[in-house]
Amino acid sequence: MFSMGLKVTLFSKHSGRYNSYHGHIGQVAPNLLNQQFKAQKPYTVLHTDVSQFKLTCGKWGYISTVIDEASNEVLAAKVSSTPNRVLIDQTLETLIKKIPATTKPILHSDQGWQYQMTNYQVKLRHHHFIQSMSRKGNCLDNAPVESFFSMIKRECLKRVRITSLSELSTLVEHYVAWYNTQRISLKRHGLTPVEYRKQYLANN
Repeated sequence: MFSMGLKVTLFSKHSGRYNSYHGHIGQVAPNLLNQQFKAQKPYTVLHTDVSQFKLTCGKWGYISTVIDEASNEVLAAKVSSTPNRVLIDQTLETLIKKIPATTKPILHSDQGWQYQMTNYQVKLRHHHFIQSMSRKGNCLDNAPVESFFSMIKRECLKRVRITSLSELSTLVEHYVAWYNTQRISLKRHGLTPVEYRKQYLANN
């Protein structure tokens, strides 16, 4: 868009921001990234978070996702009416099935209570994930996934009326499929996230 002189005309006012931080109710992992988002190899650094979206019926929907820092591929995306432990567990289970069993990636999140829970952290260690967390209240520490949430809302969710959780879930599913396989990025030399991942792994 920049090279073609195009500008975004649709912006969303940020209101009612979801905050999962409830203090130190469990173990807080160190910040291993420190805003150094330089991963080039897929499946080495992953980012996860939860974002909320208001439906036209007045209720909230919550989107939990995991993206690959190197390829920007969305590896897991789940939708729920509540940002509870079940939502996080489902996201993690989807991620585990998606990535190669031999990988040992860093999984970076904020300090949300769900990510501090013992059962979550035990499952991470069991599957050889290295946990990393942002500093308290610093969204820039998890900028890659925050950028994705901004993008899906700007390009998809805020352009239509979404009246139910099932509609939100379907839209997220379709957008993620399009984003991974069709949306190109100049940062990745005009490749889609899936194309970047396949090309990198084939050549390295």
